[in-house]
Amino acid sequence: MSAPQVVVHRDKELMAKAAAARLITKIVDAQAARGFASVVLTGGRNGNGLLAALAEAPARDAVDWSRLDLWWGDERFLPDGDPERNFTQAREVLLDSVPLDPSRVHPMPPSDGPYGNDADAAAEAYAAELAAAAGPEDHGPVPSFDVLLVGVGPDTHVASLFPELPAVYEQERTVVGVHGAPKPPPTRISLTLPAIRAAREVWLLAAGEDKANAAAMALSGAGEVQAPAAGARGRSRTLWLLDEAAAAQLPRDLYPPASA
Repeated sequence: MSAPQVVVHRDKELMAKAAAARLITKIVDAQAARGFASVVLTGGRNGNGLLAALAEAPARDAVDWSRLDLWWGDERFLPDGDPERNFTQAREVLLDSVPLDPSRVHPMPPSDGPYGNDADAAAEAYAAELAAAAGPEDHGPVPSFDVLLVGVGPDTHVASLFPELPAVYEQERTVVGVHGAPKPPPTRISLTLPAIRAAREVWLLAAGEDKANAAAMALSGAGEVQAPAAGARGRSRTLWLLDEAAAAQLPRDLYPPASA
């Protein structure tokens, strides 16, 4: 796994715009090299802020949206179209305004879908969908995502992997149902750390002073069970994208002054 790199921006708005520009470049480069790109999206205020910035980015049309595979790192297990679902929010801020190939968009199953209210069965089905998309070059049961985005919670959770809960211990399965999550809704579906670490690059997003302690803990050598964000690493790159408030407790030697 790659060692974390830290980039700090002045505020969350600049962070979102810079991350969107960075993501466009990564997608265009991957499409030029292989003909397609794959990205794992995240929800929350920072994930949605990035997508909103992407929707407004001047270079947005450089992406061939029809050759982009989209997956999700986690989902609130709610009915289809529920405003709290990450997929619903992503559609509103970006997806409905770009010419995606519907067959390449892979939302996690809703609670009123074919698996009913069985989050574990829905997670197993998503794991099977990921496995079907993985090729021989991926060397595992999930595709080698070009970029996997995760937001960092104030408690250091990423996706729906919360400190000390069973899902963060999972080493075999790639997707799990999460029950009793400490933030609503309590039932969720999430990629596991092994699936996250299959990505070429993992980008962790955190903005706001309420994320400062989490960033400091995860970047100070904490274990992944106590601080799941510490275990979110990419194979070739792990990038922490922060604003100044979220970086407030980090030692300055962790990031160059120019990055602020």
